[in-house]
Amino acid sequence: MELKDFIEKFANLLDDTDVSAIQADTAYQELEEWSSLTAMGIIAMARTEYGKKVTGLEIRKCKTVEQLFHLIASK
Repeated sequence: MELKDFIEKFANLLDDTDVSAIQADTAYQELEEWSSLTAMGIIAMARTEYGKKVTGLEIRKCKTVEQLFHLIASK
């Protein structure tokens, strides 16, 4: 699991935000597109792409894309 690949997959969950706008230190919950549906997409991505299980509460505790990456990687 690489951070760069994770960022690309994360960005693909967002329809209107270009992948170049997403960096490791991006505060993803502040993105205009961020919603509970996006969080559900992250839960599904973690399970299907990485075989990991994360909860909405765990996602809410993360502030940046990199923290989210480390959360999923540590499962």
